[in-house]
Amino acid sequence: MQRKNDFKRLKEISETPGVSGFEHKIRDLVHANVHKFGDKVWTDNLGNLIVFKKGKTDKKLLVAAHMDEIGFIINHVDENGFLRFHPLGGFDPKTLTAQRVVVHGKKDIVGVMGSKPIHIMKPEERKKSVELDDFFIDTGMKAEEVKKYIEQGNPVTRDRSMIEMGDCYNGKSMDNRISVYILEQVLQMLSDETPAFDLYAVFTVQEEVGLRGAQVAAQAIEPDVAIGLDTTIAFDTPGSQPQEQVSKLGDGAAIKIMDASVISDVRMVEFFKRTAKNHQIKFQTEMLPAGGTDTGSLQRMVKGGSIAGALSIPTRHIHQVIESVHKQDVLDTINLLFYSILEMDKLKMDYS
Repeated sequence: MQRKNDFKRLKEISETPGVSGFEHKIRDLVHANVHKFGDKVWTDNLGNLIVFKKGKTDKKLLVAAHMDEIGFIINHVDENGFLRFHPLGGFDPKTLTAQRVVVHGKKDIVGVMGSKPIHIMKPEERKKSVELDDFFIDTGMKAEEVKKYIEQGNPVTRDRSMIEMGDCYNGKSMDNRISVYILEQVLQMLSDETPAFDLYAVFTVQEEVGLRGAQVAAQAIEPDVAIGLDTTIAFDTPGSQPQEQVSKLGDGAAIKIMDASVISDVRMVEFFKRTAKNHQIKFQTEMLPAGGTDTGSLQRMVKGGSIAGALSIPTRHIHQVIESVHKQDVLDTINLLFYSILEMDKLKMDYS
């Protein structure tokens, strides 16, 4: 059972750029670590990184954690050198105010999210909700200099360092780099173990724009059983009602019951609960009314379907640069995933 987190490694994973469709840097970082933990490691045509480890039986278990982070893509450079962008993933526009970003062009260029100053807004403008179109990126450079390095199609990531904050890790892209970290840790723990089923650990791409990598991986691997690994909302903050909270920081690994993309197989939910209890691992259950994860594709994009469930890491301030996860929740999720992989042969595979 894992009892300590690797802060340095998690920080490195969190801060490495990789928006949807541009995951090459984070994939290279992960590959350099996990290649030694698999019997076979490869990257598919879409960019998913797949680590295979032979199990005790030829039944297939696919565990997926998406590598991509939300970000932007440049769609216009104007005559004054200001940049316009299109979002890659879901954004609440108000979270962009006063943020630094990095434009990954011919070289990395730091910029800031700019908008109309409140001092010169008309009264009716001050009352309006801010929109994505209200923002532009200012690099502080002249247009001719900007155009040397930046063009339409360049990806943009948010600029923020990960820190330890109380009992939490706080930074950008905990969604879903915390799951990438967890899957890496579990693969390392499995180095001297044999999974119950053939294990396909898949670091997927393009989840934030439609679960695309998971769809391709599921179709190719055709798993009997699948586990999605992702963050979930922890709305356990002032003003929330109990039925709105979804999950709470510090209450353990979250076993997904449903979200907008999937209803977890009841056999998987019960298996996770039983495994957690058997190993004294703290857990909570999770129901997310909106939003989805790779689990939706893993369940349906297999001929005849797969027996699918998900483990979620409770996360405050989600889809912002100040996402927080609880250190013990991370350890609980690592341990629950580890024992679930080892004991998957105890899962009820039929409806009899």
